Amino acid sequence: MAESVDKQSASNLPAVINHDETSGRVTRAILDFISQIPESKVHSQRNPETEARRLANRAAQRAALTAGTLALPPGPLGWLTILPELVSIWKIQAQLVSDIAAAYGRHAELGREQMLWCLFRHTSAQAFRDLVVRLGDRLIFRRVSHSVIERVTKQIGIKVTQRALGEGLSRWMPVIGAIGVGGYAYYDTRQVAATTIAMLKSEIGSADDDTSPAVREIRAERMGEAANSAPPA
Repeated sequence: MAESVDKQSASNLPAVINHDETSGRVTRAILDFISQIPESKVHSQRNPETEARRLANRAAQRAALTAGTLALPPGPLGWLTILPELVSIWKIQAQLVSDIAAAYGRHAELGREQMLWCLFRHTSAQAFRDLVVRLGDRLIFRRVSHSVIERVTKQIGIKVTQRALGEGLSRWMPVIGAIGVGGYAYYDTRQVAATTIAMLKSEIGSADDDTSPAVREIRAERMGEAANSAPPA
């Protein structure tokens, strides 16, 4: 159902918008964006979860205001603000991830894989299938090549583009559209915060190569999933 809506939305786009080209630009923007982890001025907190929720509320309000303001230009001009809007929201959200990690005293554990997970896990969980796995109370992040990160990011970029272009149709009704886009940015930022808090309440592990015990555990879990999902003979 959601796929048919996405296709219908894409067919209603103005001729000047090319879905594949836009998706490619979004993917490149994500790759550029996760290459650096923002610094944080937040200190380690005695009650980090309370501070994290305070930071999340503030960031969600900023994201809603930013997205709503950029969504105000009507018609074709509104389409031009889609990528700048996304980047602006990601900046707010990445700083939020950095600040929450600092509040937990774990900022040094943030890398590109962790930032990608926190920002986009709720958008496209399937894209992280071979990059992140939960084993008990641990989250295992594979340190992978740039080509694997590109593949994961491309899947995320397609999902983000479908959503953004669907929202973009509302830019022909600027005031109503701005309210909707701002509301989604608020919700999206709260989801980023929830993913980050859950990650930081877990033990974070890493797997460097295909022979590491963590990778063998991941493969064993994948084989178990495949066996359980196979139809009976």
